[in-house]
Amino acid sequence: MNTISRPTTIQEVLLQLDAIIENAISSNDRIGYFAFLYRRVTAEILNEVQLGNFENNARMEIFDVAFANYYIDAYNGYTANQPISKSWQFAFDTKNDTLTILQHIMLGINTHINLDLGLAASTVMQGKEISDIENDFNIVNTILGNIVNEMQDRLSRVSPLLFLLDLAGKNTDEEIINFSLAKARELSWINANLLWGLGDGHQDAAIRQMDNTVLSLGEFIKAPKSKIVTYALRLLGKFEEKNVGRVISRLREE
Repeated sequence: MNTISRPTTIQEVLLQLDAIIENAISSNDRIGYFAFLYRRVTAEILNEVQLGNFENNARMEIFDVAFANYYIDAYNGYTANQPISKSWQFAFDTKNDTLTILQHIMLGINTHINLDLGLAASTVMQGKEISDIENDFNIVNTILGNIVNEMQDRLSRVSPLLFLLDLAGKNTDEEIINFSLAKARELSWINANLLWGLGDGHQDAAIRQMDNTVLSLGEFIKAPKSKIVTYALRLLGKFEEKNVGRVISRLREE
């Protein structure tokens, strides 16, 4: 795979995500599933910035680009066999594992939100008051929630037995998503404040600890403890579309 250059605007982020998605389609690489979801979220954030719906739209663009670059840097590092965070290494390494489409997406969400989001907020707000970005940070919660609901509907096109996760437990599929979204974003804000408080040059140990925690969460997503959920996921995967290009094409359909 070709490495992707570092973007400086949200528009450039979208172009880089498009390149990652196209690379994934051409190589039938499941890395493309999270990249597709992330592109959808990023496009919506750009739309909200252009509409002026954040408290500070210029700052939100800077923040969103910084956030995206943690993913793009990890992707580039992985494709170049360079050291990256343990949690991104684990998420990318599962690309050839026979997991469900939902699990591949959730592994990306887990690392990008539980680890990268706090790092990005802390970095962008160094030297400023981090609470100033909290309202805009929380606006993204709503955007993410809406996109996830939309994505669940779209996933049923390529994962016809997705409803089995509901039967396996009380809204288990939503619990998996909520585990990696609502709770994750709450945790990432706590992490952002912790890292911001530590300041540049004093964060390494905290980041390593966060990375290890996120890795453990990724292992849970890959191999849930519940035997019923594990069986449902295995059955779900048997009936899913396996071609990455066809999956993404179906997800793109309006």
